[in-house]
Amino acid sequence: MSEASPPDLSGALDTVERYLLGDTPNLTQAEVCERAGVPLEVGRELWRLLGFAHLPEDAVAFTEADVAALRYTHDLVGLGVLDAERQAALVRTWGRSFARLAEWQTRLLTDVALESPDPAAQVADLASEVLPRVEALQSYVWRRHLASAGNRLMASDSADTAGSDSSTLAVVFVDIVGFTSRSKELTEGELVQWIEHFEAECSGLVVDHGGRVIKNIGDEVLFVADDVAAAAEAALLMTARGSDGDDAFPAVRAGLAYGDVVSRLGDVFGPTVNVAARLTSIARPGTVLVDVGAHEALAGDEGLELRRLRRTSVKGYPHLRSWALRRS
Repeated sequence: MSEASPPDLSGALDTVERYLLGDTPNLTQAEVCERAGVPLEVGRELWRLLGFAHLPEDAVAFTEADVAALRYTHDLVGLGVLDAERQAALVRTWGRSFARLAEWQTRLLTDVALESPDPAAQVADLASEVLPRVEALQSYVWRRHLASAGNRLMASDSADTAGSDSSTLAVVFVDIVGFTSRSKELTEGELVQWIEHFEAECSGLVVDHGGRVIKNIGDEVLFVADDVAAAAEAALLMTARGSDGDDAFPAVRAGLAYGDVVSRLGDVFGPTVNVAARLTSIARPGTVLVDVGAHEALAGDEGLELRRLRRTSVKGYPHLRSWALRRS
C-alpha cells in the first residue's frame, strides 16, 4: 500500500499571503521605493537587514503595505527618531525576532490544519479567524512590555545616567547538564517538549523574582535582575529543582555575576555578562557560582552561605575568583 501523498496547500497559502499582505503582490522593489519616495539602494538595504532573501529586480513580490512601511521608516528618520546606525540596528532586531516568531506560529498553524479532514480549507479559515487575534495580542504584549521598560528606565535613570545604555544588574546563565547525551535518547518531539518545559519553568521562576529573560540559547537561559538577592534565589531554586529526581526539571548549573552591564536592543553585553558565562562553564552540576561583585552584595545575607573556591583560569580571565553559593 503506497503512502498517502501530502495535501496540496498551495491555493490556501495564496489566500493566506493575500490576507497577510493586504493584496496580491503587484509591485517590484523599484516601484515600492518610487512610491514611497525612498532611494532604491535604501529600500534594498532595509529589505536585506530584515533578513529577507535577495530578489531579482523584476520580481513582482510587493504590495502597498510595503510602500506604507517604507514611508513610516522614512518618517521616523525625518522626525529624528532614527539615524542611520539606529535604523540598521532596529531593523535587524525586528527581522531576527519576527522571523523566529513567524516560524513557530506557522508550524503551529500548519500542524493544526493537517489534523483537519480538509487541510487547505482549514488553513484559509485559520487565516481569517486566528491571525487577527494573534496580531491583536502581539500588539498588546508589545505595548505592555514598552510600558514596563519605560517605567524601569525612568525609575533608574538620574541626570548623570540619562541616555546611557549602562546599568548595574545581576546576570545569570543557567545551563542544562548533560544536554548532548540526553538529547540523543529523545525523539524529535520529546526533545522539543523537554526544552519547552525547561524554558517555560525558567521564565516563570525569573518573572516571579522580578527578573527578565534575555534569551534562550538552546540548552541555556540568560536572565537579568535589578536585585542580586532575587537573582540568586531564582538560580538556587532552579538548581534545587534540577537535583530533585522526582522533578521533571533538568539538572542544571548556574553562574551569577553582578556589575555594570550594557543593554542594547533587548540583549546585554560587557565583562559582567562574560564572567557569568565563564562561571557557568566551570560550575559543577547542581551548583551556583558567583563572582566578586555578587559576593560583595550577598555577603551580609544570613540566609546564604558563600564558599570561596580556588582561582580558575578560563578564556579571557586567567585568575577568575569565584564562590559557591548555597543556602545556610
